[in-house]
Amino acid sequence: MANPVVHCEIGCKDSKATQEFYAKLFQWKIAEAGPAAMIDAGKGPTGHITGLGHEPFHYTIFYLAVDDVRGYTDKATKLGGKILVPPVPVPTGTFARIQDPAGKTVGLWEPAAK
Repeated sequence: MANPVVHCEIGCKDSKATQEFYAKLFQWKIAEAGPAAMIDAGKGPTGHITGLGHEPFHYTIFYLAVDDVRGYTDKATKLGGKILVPPVPVPTGTFARIQDPAGKTVGLWEPAAK
């Protein structure tokens, strides 16, 4: 797959309860990391649980690896999609969220250059 799923995010209202549920259900190791809790599932993509404290409370999203977040957000708009979250640089890379023409949300992830 040219653009594999590399990260997932679970949004919630009650982070502690959500962490407890998934840790017990899947035996995930979950560690607090600032406003999020990082998921260590042992293999597969990374992930985190986020209690935003505001809407939207209930969502899940996956992030696809890309080599140029800005290029993909531009391409998405040309194809009829929308940019929901423009490219945001963080210490480990850059992310964005787009919406396809039917309203589904997908995350984009570009790792920082090494």
